[in-house]
Amino acid sequence: MIKVGIVGATGYAGAELVRLLTSHPQAEISAISSVSFQGQKLSEVYPAYLGINDMECETQEDVVEKSDVIFAALPHGLSQELAEKCISAGKAFIDLGADFRLESEDEYTEWYGGTFFDKNLHEQSVYGLPEFFRDNINGKKLIANPGCYTTCSPLAIAPAVKLGLVELKGIICDCKSGVTGAGRKPNQGSHFPELNEGFHAYKVASHRHTPEIEQTLSKLSGEKVTITFVPHLLPVNRGILATVYADIKQGVTFEEIRKAYEEFYKDEYFVRLLPNGMNADIHNVKYSNFCDISLHHDSRANKLIACAAIDNMVKGAAGQAIQNMNIIFGLDEKTGLEIMPPAF
Repeated sequence: MIKVGIVGATGYAGAELVRLLTSHPQAEISAISSVSFQGQKLSEVYPAYLGINDMECETQEDVVEKSDVIFAALPHGLSQELAEKCISAGKAFIDLGADFRLESEDEYTEWYGGTFFDKNLHEQSVYGLPEFFRDNINGKKLIANPGCYTTCSPLAIAPAVKLGLVELKGIICDCKSGVTGAGRKPNQGSHFPELNEGFHAYKVASHRHTPEIEQTLSKLSGEKVTITFVPHLLPVNRGILATVYADIKQGVTFEEIRKAYEEFYKDEYFVRLLPNGMNADIHNVKYSNFCDISLHHDSRANKLIACAAIDNMVKGAAGQAIQNMNIIFGLDEKTGLEIMPPAF
C-alpha cells in the first residue's frame, strides 16, 4: 500500500483528496495536517466523514515522516520549502498549488508576486496534465498539478492546436466556474446573498491562470500562443465549463477536426468526446474525473467552438492529483478514480 499524506486536508481540495483516496485500493492515508485545525479530527470539520475518517490533523513534519507521497493543497507561495523537505527525504511530492506550474520565474513573479525558492528544485518538477505529458510524469518525484481552468481549457482545444487545424492567433477561452474554486475561506464574493441568483465575469484579462494555459498550448503547438481568457463565477458548488473559440484554418473542414479529436483522445479514458449535437454539461461530470468535450462549428464565421466540462474539485484538482500519483507509482491511471457521475 502507498502511504499518502495530505497537507492542507481541511481545505476543499484536501477534503476531496480524502474522499477519493478512502476508496483507493492501493493507497492508504497515513497522516493529514491543517494549520487552522491542528489537533482536531477531520470529521469535526467535515461531519460527512464521521466514522469514515476520524484522523487528527497533525503537523507537516508528521505528514512527511509517515508518508511515501505528500499532496500539498496549499495557497501559492507555501509549497516550495515543503517540497524541498519532501524531495530531500526521498518522498514524492504533488503540489495542488501554483508554485511549480510556471516554468518562467519572471512570469511567476509577474502573476504571483513570488520568486523561485530553489531553481534546481523547479528544474526537477514536471507539469502534471497526464493526457499531454504522462511520459514526463512517469517515475518523477515532484509534480505540479494543474488547476481547474488550466486543465479544462487546454483539453478543449489541444488537438486542434497541436495538429495545426486552427489559427493560433485570436483564441478565446470563455470559462465558468463553481464557487468551490475560490477555496473554503469565505469572502465577500462567495457570500451567499452576493452569489445567489447572480452571474458575473471576474479578473477579466488578468487572471493568474492565463500564462499557464498559454504555456501548455505553446508546448503543444511549438509556437508562442497568446490567448484571451475570461473567467466567470457560477452560483453552483462544482464544475468548470470552458468554451474555447478559434478560427479554423483555410482548407480545413469540421469533419477533419472531428476525426482529429477522435484519434487524439481515443485512448484517454477520462476524456469523453461527445457525439455531434450534444453539449458538454458540468452536471454530467459531477464528482468524477471525466472531462466531457463537445465540438461545434460556426460555419458563417468559420470558427471552431470547443466546449469542455469538468468537476473542478476532481479532474481540476484532487482527482487529477491522484491520477498523477498512480502514474508515478506505476499503477493504472484509473485506479481509485472509476467513479460514475450521478444521473441527476
